[in-house]
Formats: sequence, C-alpha cells, structure tokens
Amino acid sequence: MSLPQVFLGTDSGATTSKTGGVFADGTIISHHLRQSSTNSQAGTAAVVRGWIDGVNGFLAENNLTWAQVRGVGLAIPGPYNSYGVMGRAANLPASFEGWDFHADYGRALAESAGRAIPLVVGNDGNYGGVGEAHRVCAGRKAGVLMLAPGSGLGAAYVDPSGAPLDGDTLCGMEAGHMPAALHLLGGVRPFRCGCGRDWGCIEAYTTISGLPQLLAEFLKKHHEHPLAQSTAPDKDKALSLRGLAQKGDALALEIFDFQARALGLHIASLCAAVDPEFVVIGGGLIDPHATTEEFRERYLKGIRDAAWPYLFPQQRAKLKIVPATLGELSQAIGAALVARHSFGEK
Repeated sequence: MSLPQVFLGTDSGATTSKTGGVFADGTIISHHLRQSSTNSQAGTAAVVRGWIDGVNGFLAENNLTWAQVRGVGLAIPGPYNSYGVMGRAANLPASFEGWDFHADYGRALAESAGRAIPLVVGNDGNYGGVGEAHRVCAGRKAGVLMLAPGSGLGAAYVDPSGAPLDGDTLCGMEAGHMPAALHLLGGVRPFRCGCGRDWGCIEAYTTISGLPQLLAEFLKKHHEHPLAQSTAPDKDKALSLRGLAQKGDALALEIFDFQARALGLHIASLCAAVDPEFVVIGGGLIDPHATTEEFRERYLKGIRDAAWPYLFPQQRAKLKIVPATLGELSQAIGAALVARHSFGEK
C-alpha cells in the first residue's frame, strides 16, 4: 500500500516561524502548532536552516517522510521586488532586501529530500486567507474575504477555486492601505500611516498601529479617565485598551466600537469589488484566549451593523461575516493548500 502524499507549509513571520501541512485531499495533518524563532538577526542562511528544521520536526512528529512530500508553500511578509525576491520589509533586517528566498529555500529543500521539491511562495496575509477560506467553505465553492486586524491590517481575497488574489506586481489585496470612509466616521482627521500615505489608510483606524492616535482623539472628551493622567508611553497606554475593554471600560469600548464601524464600512467597500459569500475576521480582538465572548459578539455586531446598509440587497441576503478559526495556524496551512493547488493532481 502506498503512503499518503502530503503538501507542507512554512509560515515565516518577522519573529516566529511555523510549519503545517495537508494531505492530498486537503485534510489538515495536525492542529498542533509547531513554531520556533525565525532568527532573522542571524542572517538569511539561519532563517532557511530554521525552516528546514521545522519541516524535519513536523515530518517526524507526524510519522511522515520526505518521500511523501509533493510540494511546499512558503508564506512570508512582503513587499517583494519580484516573485520570490524580498523587497524592503518593515519588520526584517534591511540586509534582507534583494534576498532570493525562493531559490535558497528550494535548494535547501532539495538537499534535505534528495530530490527537487516544488516550491510556491507568497504573501503571508494572502496565504492566511487561503487557510481560513478552506475552513469556512468546508468543501463548497465560494469567495472569501479575510481581514485580520493586528499590528497592521492583514487582508486577503480567495476566489471560489481556493486561489488568493496576488496581483500583477504581487501587491494585490493590500487593502489596509486603501483610504477609510472618513466622512462616515464622525469627521475624524486623516491619521499618519507607516506606509507613508497621507489619505487616511484604513489600517490606522482599525489596528494597533493607529491606537495611539485614536486614543489621543478620544481622550479629548474623556478628561477624567486615568489614561488622560497617565505618564506611561503612548504605546503602552494604547496596548492597555484591549484589557480595559474586557472589564467594561467605557473609553476602551468606545474606541473599539469605532474600530468595528471603520472595519465594517471598509468591508462594504471591498464587497462592491470582490463580492464574496464569506467575510472572515481574524486578529487578536476575536481571539477567545484574549477577549471575552461578550466583547467578541459586540465587536462583530458593530462590524456587521456598519457594513449592512452599504451592501447590495442580494449581498445582505447571502453575506456571512464570521470569526476566524485557525488562529496562528492559518498561514502555514494556507501555504500548504496553495502548494496543493499548484502541484496537486488537477
């Protein structure tokens, strides 16, 4: 009897790398999170060694061999200068710019396996969307939009075939840097964004990156709040908001209600372009380990309520806005699924 064939995924984040995989039928091999330090401070060769160590460990833990591996996917932050070649990434060393990570990982995989291993690479946010789309569609064909507010706004659109929208210059679905509907958000001013744009990127109104600016705005009408008197750094005060919201703090809840409304309006705008059946919301604000059920329900309701009036009637009848379920596994699983889509039997 032949051994089952598998497709593996490596998720290389700025600080942590993870490994996952799927069988040829798309079934997830393991929900155990295998991760290790990306070790980027030690250079690109050390990063690649870590990826290979992750694959070797994953195979051993799941009683698999290199002979069963039909393809590998690598999820890694952009931007890219070209396919498989790193651009100037904000959270990686400047020396990584111009690194041909596709070639280096491909050689390392071939050396470890004793044969060439097909490799596909892509944006980590897009591949996370593939993982969540696979889960939410459960074998059905449907378009899926994923938005994951964290330090920035991860975004992906996955078409009914299961493929992410990458774009002709690999900048597809950088939806965090589209302008927010400021005229519907109480006339709030355009915030600064780390990307350099000055038109009010939606990322600045929905994620951790913009929380210090949001907090400064909201403290203007909450003069008596302890954070108004605090001498802590602005970033620390902003990072305290999620915990305060879980305790019912009025200021914190008002800020996250604002973020939910901003995200809901952005979803409506994106739905006019890609028309998905599902919108999956990821990120720390819907993490069951970090937020209460009451808070998550309030946050998702705020998103839905903001989006609904601006959807087409047929979209309101069919669109589902749901929480993500794969958590930190989504990008590694998504990378494995893209490898399956690219190299599996058609």
